[in-house]
Amino acid sequence: MDFSILWYIPIFMISLVFVAVVIPSIVRVANKIHLFDAHDGRKVHSGEVSRLGGISFLPAILFTLLVVLAVMTRFLPQDFHVEFIPYTEIMMAAAGCILLYLGGLMDDVIGVSYKSKFLLQILASCLLCCSGLYISDLHGILGIHALHPVIGIPLTIMVIVFIVNSINLIDGIDGLASGLSILAGVGFVYMFKRIGMNMVLALDMSMLGVMLMFYLYNTLGKPGVTKIFMGDTGSLTIGFIIAFFTLKLCCFETPSGIPSSEQLFVYGISMILVPVLDVFRVFIDRIREGRNPFTPDKKHIHHKLMAIGFSMRKTRWIIFAMNVVFIMINILMSFVLELDINFVILTALTIWILFNMYLTRRITNLN
Repeated sequence: MDFSILWYIPIFMISLVFVAVVIPSIVRVANKIHLFDAHDGRKVHSGEVSRLGGISFLPAILFTLLVVLAVMTRFLPQDFHVEFIPYTEIMMAAAGCILLYLGGLMDDVIGVSYKSKFLLQILASCLLCCSGLYISDLHGILGIHALHPVIGIPLTIMVIVFIVNSINLIDGIDGLASGLSILAGVGFVYMFKRIGMNMVLALDMSMLGVMLMFYLYNTLGKPGVTKIFMGDTGSLTIGFIIAFFTLKLCCFETPSGIPSSEQLFVYGISMILVPVLDVFRVFIDRIREGRNPFTPDKKHIHHKLMAIGFSMRKTRWIIFAMNVVFIMINILMSFVLELDINFVILTALTIWILFNMYLTRRITNLN
C-alpha cells in the first residue's frame, strides 16, 4: 500500500469528530435564541430545526488541514513527496470560501437578498479565476477546443456560480445536498489519487468527514435535539469547494495522457451532473414562465418524486441512485467506449429530459 494513503484516514476522522462535537452545541444555542428554519409552502419538514449546521463546515475543514499538514511536514520522511498545487489557487479558494461562508451566515441569521448572495458568488469566482484556474479548453464540446482567457474566464465564473447554486437549491429535503456531495466527494477521491493531486485529495477527505457526520445528524437527528440543516452557510461553502474540485479535473492536463484531458473533463462534470441538470431545468422553466429564475417553487426533482407518492427517504435514495447511474454511464461511454464528448453529454441530457417528462405526466395524471 502507498504510505501516503494512510494520512488521509486521520484527515477524514478529525473533520468527522470535529463536526460531531460542534453540531450539538450549535443546536443548543439555536434552541436558546429560537433561531429555526422558517416554514413556508416549499418546506417538507416538521418541527423546529436549526439551519446553522453549516457554521461547523469551514472551521472543521481548515482545522483538520492545518493540523494534519503540520504533522505531515514535521514527521514524514524527507523523501516523501507531497504534491502542492499552486499557492495562489489554495489562497484564492480559501478566500472565496470565507466570502461565501460569511454571506451564507448572514443569510441564515438575518436574511440576505438573492442579489447580494449572487454578487458574493461572482466575487468568489473571480478570486479563483485570478489564481490562474479557469476553463481554457472545452475539448470539442460543440466543436470548440482552446478558449481565449477573455472567453474562458467569464465562462468559468458562470460555471462556478451555477455549481454553487446547484448545491444550494437542491438542498430541499433531508440529506439530499449532503448525500450528493458525499457521492461526488468519493468520486473525486478516486481520481485525485489516481492523478496524484495529494493536496486536493486531502481537502476532499476533510470535506467527506464533515459531510458524512452532518448527513447523520440531518437524516437521523431528532428535531430540537440533534437534527440540523446546513443552511446557506453550509451549502454555499460546500458548493464552492465542489466547484473547485470540478475545475481542477476539467482544467488538468495529464502528462501521460492516461486518462486523457477530455476524459477528466467528462469525469469532473459527471460528479455533479444531477444537481446541475436539475437546477438548469428549473431555471429554464421559471424563465419561460416569465419569473425570476431564483424565485423559489416546488419544481425540483425531489418535489416531483414526492408529488407522485414517494416518501422523503425513498426520494433521497432514488436521486442518489440516479446520480450513480449517470456517473457509471458517462464513465462507460468516455473511458471504456471512448465516445465523443458531445455524444456523452447529449445522452445524459436525453435521459434527464425523458425522465422528467415521465414524472410530469405521472403528476398530471394524479391531479
